Amino acid sequence: MPDPKQTQSIAKGARIILVRHGRPHLPLRPRTGHHGFRDYIDAYEAAGLDPESMPPRELADLVKELDHVFSSDRPRAHQSARALAPRADLQVDPLFAEAPLASPRIPLLKMRVPKWAVVARLLWHAGYHPEIEDYPTARDRACRAADILVDKVREGGAAVLVAHGYFNAMIGRQLRRRGFARTGSHRVRYWNDVVYEWKQP
Repeated sequence: MPDPKQTQSIAKGARIILVRHGRPHLPLRPRTGHHGFRDYIDAYEAAGLDPESMPPRELADLVKELDHVFSSDRPRAHQSARALAPRADLQVDPLFAEAPLASPRIPLLKMRVPKWAVVARLLWHAGYHPEIEDYPTARDRACRAADILVDKVREGGAAVLVAHGYFNAMIGRQLRRRGFARTGSHRVRYWNDVVYEWKQP
């Protein structure tokens, strides 16, 4: 059951829309070792939005009436937010940054970048977090992010966040714990959107 203190004064039908950023402007390495994957993580974090990766029309229509958009401070995210809602007030906050990854030191192994990312995420959950944020800390950050979005819908009935795939899913789990119903699913796809709606009486 949702905590009444966290969900009071939310209007029925209030929505929180979590959007993954568009495609970053960098090449995807076909196969690489752990050193190459470490360099790729750094390049990915620094990359902006690919100019050819524009938001789908249906997504733009979904948020076109909103006058405020939240975004993480990563270039690919806040540039995506600006492309999606060019006239909205943009609030950029590092709180919404992606849950980090560290390249696991596995000599001689070469894999495609997406496979490295899966291995790194599994190891992160298992406790491998050299010099990066660990899972409990990221989970607490997702809870604070959910609080901000819930406060926004309490004020105006809708909120949109343009951020990152995995951290959006972590925020989504917090929203469901608060009683929001989910439409859509968190997928590894650029411009993926998931809607959380308040349906409580």
